[in-house]
Amino acid sequence: MLSSPGATAATSPLASLGYSRAGDVFQILRDGQARTRAELAEITGLARSTVAARIESLSAVGLIGPAGEGISSGGRPPSRFAFHPSSRVILAVDIGATHALIALTDLSGRVLSEVRDGIDVADGPTVVLDAVLRLCADVFARAGRHERELVGIGIGLPGPVEHLTGRPASPPIMPGWDGFDVPEYVQRRFPTEVLVDNDVNIMALGERANFWSDAQDLLFIKVATGIGAGIISGGLLQRGADGTAGDIGHVRVPRGGDVLCRCGNHGCLEAMASGPAVAAALQANGVPASTGEDVLELARRGNMAAIQAMRQAGRDLGDVLAASVNLLNPSIIVIGGGLSSAGEYLMAGVREIVYQRSLPLATAGLRIVQSMAGDRAGVLGAGRMVVDHILAPASVERLVLSHSQG
Repeated sequence: MLSSPGATAATSPLASLGYSRAGDVFQILRDGQARTRAELAEITGLARSTVAARIESLSAVGLIGPAGEGISSGGRPPSRFAFHPSSRVILAVDIGATHALIALTDLSGRVLSEVRDGIDVADGPTVVLDAVLRLCADVFARAGRHERELVGIGIGLPGPVEHLTGRPASPPIMPGWDGFDVPEYVQRRFPTEVLVDNDVNIMALGERANFWSDAQDLLFIKVATGIGAGIISGGLLQRGADGTAGDIGHVRVPRGGDVLCRCGNHGCLEAMASGPAVAAALQANGVPASTGEDVLELARRGNMAAIQAMRQAGRDLGDVLAASVNLLNPSIIVIGGGLSSAGEYLMAGVREIVYQRSLPLATAGLRIVQSMAGDRAGVLGAGRMVVDHILAPASVERLVLSHSQG
């Protein structure tokens, strides 16, 4: 942990651990607060000449820049320096079952431009990624930025992903994607760092970073064509041993019976409470609904069958979440995804069961809320994933060394 601005050289963790890299010094400035060389020397315990060299290196790669002058104690006022997030850009890509949303962000996560288009993830990786790469060129043009400013790409996919390699791992709704080297394919067009994760994981990152930054234990639940959970525990995203943590859509629910799920099992939550599942149940009872969007529109118009179906979907989801609350003890459950726009109908069912079935101590301070990021949670999280990687001390150090040698 970095010390506070008022720390002395004698108490500075940076000084005691002997850190002196530019990447470590940058972490102090990452909060956006402007500081002088003297203040940085006091915080780090480094010699002022060393601090000056680190500032020069960080300025050369554009990560920091001048930020006015400090208070003079006699003589010329000292220069202050601060993080310069607009110096570089990141491509954030959210690929769903039937859509792609691409945003260009700066290093603070601020969206500079975005574009959305319909896709079918079942068309396979090359078709989908080629379409996405064309859209990436569009967001550069819309923002008036150049591709040479790009330092990383974050991609969310609607299925399990082996995060270390960026390869999908037996994704149930993505034929042809299993084991496909997504980073390598994307790097043919954009030779930069490419990070890939499950879409619900990046939604959890985006929602927390932008709206619940103080929450150390958060569950993000996506209810759409599929159902999944992004788990943040102790402030860290939990991916599990093989990247499949949070796959609650294939947990059996009490009401599931012999209903066949597309995963091949019976009674899965996804087969009962996803958008297509709710639409199919309504259609079987004579209500014209083919998609989750049809269900939402019917509910908005006050169709009682659709409203009751949405509330029952919430109860089914609540059955699974009640066990999750007892196991993980989150402080916040955020419900997102397309079907969450049904708002209180779905939420009422979730709350009914979770508060009924979970331990009182686990629900005493629990909040169950609708996503505030909405359909932008994915791109916000994809951008955050890359920012945290690119601005880590080791990554910043590599950027500085590459610039000095290039």
